[in-house]
Amino acid sequence: MTPGGSGRARTIAARPARLADLPALLAVFAASEVSAAAPAESAGRLWRESLAHPGVAIFVSDADTGGGLAATCMLVSAPNLLRGGRAHGFLENVVTHPAHRGRGHGRAVVRAALAEAWARGCHHVLMQSGRADPRVHAFYEGMGFVPGRRTAYVAMRPEDPAF
Repeated sequence: MTPGGSGRARTIAARPARLADLPALLAVFAASEVSAAAPAESAGRLWRESLAHPGVAIFVSDADTGGGLAATCMLVSAPNLLRGGRAHGFLENVVTHPAHRGRGHGRAVVRAALAEAWARGCHHVLMQSGRADPRVHAFYEGMGFVPGRRTAYVAMRPEDPAF
């Protein structure tokens, strides 16, 4: 039932992120168990660069109540000389605010990102999760991601004394 009692379930939709979404997006990150967001002094510049980058598409889902955002994810697509010249897609920063989990917001943003990847001619979409929660993995499998099809390797940036 939707708020207001219409009796019909609300369809959760995703939309492309906008410049004005930055404060709400940072609030989603702050409320979630994700790595630290960019420092405030560089967040605006990074957000503008992300939105302007031709290989990046960021999707958000508006919260059911109270304004703000419920979920987000980012698709990064890159040209590829293999796979018949079809692009690679990478799904990153899939985050749903804890107060809005289980309502379809995560599914909506991932569906939007996958639709964009297929529209861009991507051969496949790769994603990784560092989360141990089995519900997170069940979510991705339910979205069509197949575990174990590839092996992921991660190279971490060496410690830099300047930082």
